[in-house]
Amino acid sequence: MPIKKYNPITPGTRTRVGNMYAEVTTDKPEKSLTSGKSRTGGRNHKGKMTMRQIGGGHKKRYRTIDFKRDKDMIPAKVKSIEYDPNRTAYIALLVYADGEKRYVVAPDKLMVGSTVVSGDKAAPEVGNALFLKDVPLGSPIHAIEMTPGKGAALARSAGTYGTLMSREGKYVIVKLPSGEVRRILSTCKATIGTTSNPDHGLTVLGKAGRKRWLGRRPRVRGVAMNPVDHPMGGGEGRSSGGHPRSRTGVMAKGQKTRNNKKYSTKLIVSRRKKK
Repeated sequence: MPIKKYNPITPGTRTRVGNMYAEVTTDKPEKSLTSGKSRTGGRNHKGKMTMRQIGGGHKKRYRTIDFKRDKDMIPAKVKSIEYDPNRTAYIALLVYADGEKRYVVAPDKLMVGSTVVSGDKAAPEVGNALFLKDVPLGSPIHAIEMTPGKGAALARSAGTYGTLMSREGKYVIVKLPSGEVRRILSTCKATIGTTSNPDHGLTVLGKAGRKRWLGRRPRVRGVAMNPVDHPMGGGEGRSSGGHPRSRTGVMAKGQKTRNNKKYSTKLIVSRRKKK
């Protein structure tokens, strides 16, 4: 997916790097698959702010995505590739042979007019959803289920994919985008290929206003606050503020936050790489 740099005709375009959206084929979503989406502004039902740096932003409509891919062995034709404001990857509109329409997370290199299918007899081709027991070893996969029939949970954002490494009884070993290697039941489904929009991480917003259009409010550094507001606040001049930690005191580096009694810990073969 190509990106473009803008001419510096304004301060906002001087550093802006944008997406060319070359794969997107339409700007009109399927009306039957969209619904309204309300905003909270980071407030709960009492109006109290429970999540900071949230508010404003452009109005959005939610696109209902089929993460389960449960219409087995019914071929579907790709009608369009569309932009989705609710996720970083693009989405593809599928029209099944029986007339039903569904959105799925679009794989990279999936073209309009292509035919995709899901099920245990599907071929391991880009866009097809297979059970992990039928996926060839070494294949890149995305939209991976963690629980059979619950729907895709892993490798759904732009440009991500997992790799099927081996099989162990009723489990398969998958290397995830984070570098974590874990066991997943072989009866879970996954889609062949990598997700679309791989150059999403290369974009540069260019100005603070574009951040506000996305619904993100300014973030104040902890060292710029007073001691009453943040553990790293206070001090004369530009003080470092002590050990990096969050506003609630959780260490930013080194402290483990995962519950070691979590049921799925036994499924992790090796943890993700540390930065």
